[in-house]
Amino acid sequence: MAKNTKSASSLQRSKRKAKPASGKDSAIGGRVIAGLNDALLHARGELALPSYTVAVPDDIDVADVRRRLGLSQSAFAHTFGLDVTALHAWEQGRRRPDRAARVLLAVIAKDPHAVLRALAG
Repeated sequence: MAKNTKSASSLQRSKRKAKPASGKDSAIGGRVIAGLNDALLHARGELALPSYTVAVPDDIDVADVRRRLGLSQSAFAHTFGLDVTALHAWEQGRRRPDRAARVLLAVIAKDPHAVLRALAG
């Protein structure tokens, strides 16, 4: 094909006009751009972004948490999706809950209804 000729498909593509962004797309794009601008300002030290520190307890009295809720070991395990054998071992001091379990137990101790809402099927 000669240099100054166009194929039929390229002519059709050039005749099509770009669709303007819908309101939803432009709103999302605006939020993305604003977020990127904030990231640049933060990287330059011109903007302090909110932050927090997570404090994972080293030890947690699992039996105390369970008793405060008035649940048996099996009911506590079933209610919060825990293994009852692991729960027995934690309460008897034979095993220590891993980090993820300690986080879950800390949330249960502070706001058991939040965990129940999150796990509701």
